[in-house]
Amino acid sequence: MTTLYHNPRCSKSRQALQLLQEKGETVDVVLYLKNVPSIAEIKNLLSLLNITAEALVRKGELIWKENYKGKEISEEEIIKAMNKNPKLIERPIAIKGTNAVIGRPPEKVLEL
Repeated sequence: MTTLYHNPRCSKSRQALQLLQEKGETVDVVLYLKNVPSIAEIKNLLSLLNITAEALVRKGELIWKENYKGKEISEEEIIKAMNKNPKLIERPIAIKGTNAVIGRPPEKVLEL
């Protein structure tokens, strides 16, 4: 089974979901904008992805530009920002077992 942190309004996220389904994968869809990941869940995602919190941020989002861009903020503060504003979390994220990838481009989800 693959878990997909998914935003149905995002074309890349929809493409990733479709690719997994076409592959015959059972997908547990997490609508992370409605079911906001806890701080612990975000930390777990970062660990599985083996990236920093800043690498998971959608830096084009207005929330980031207005409140965080160019400021010195800690890893913990970035994680709290993603928890408070889940739109900041890059998408889609696919997880299978202990492996995870950001589906950019969507075909990356097939690496799992």
